[in-house]
Amino acid sequence: MESIFNTQTVNSIFNRIDKIDKNTQAIWGKMDAAQMFYHCQGPLNIMLQKKDYGLKPNWLMKILIKKSLYSDAPYRKNLPTIPAFKIVEPKDFKTEKKALVELVKELYTQKGKESWEPHPVFGYYTNEQWAKMQYKHLDHHLKQFGV
Repeated sequence: MESIFNTQTVNSIFNRIDKIDKNTQAIWGKMDAAQMFYHCQGPLNIMLQKKDYGLKPNWLMKILIKKSLYSDAPYRKNLPTIPAFKIVEPKDFKTEKKALVELVKELYTQKGKESWEPHPVFGYYTNEQWAKMQYKHLDHHLKQFGV
């Protein structure tokens, strides 16, 4: 599994993001490209502790889902989205694209950080688990838009 803390991987993410324009259609799902860029900021904001989405610990979700978030198995298409990350309102393409790129850059600069605050729902992750989880989520949505 790739890691958001790997230089080649991050450069690949940026190249893939650049291939998406405001008219790029999703292969599956309901979001447009601007909404997807906004949606992808959520997990990054959680890891960087930039926003509180009102998420609460959930032992059942922790048991059922935690490991799948950073495993090598890809996410299934059309998985349900938790309400805090469900984006239905229109978003500005340029604004959200820039914000996503800036968050990825900010996270990458912290690749040497040894520990992170616990995830509000799933608890503690190692640095490697966080890095894989972030890559996996971005990769899933970039593939959703064909890149």
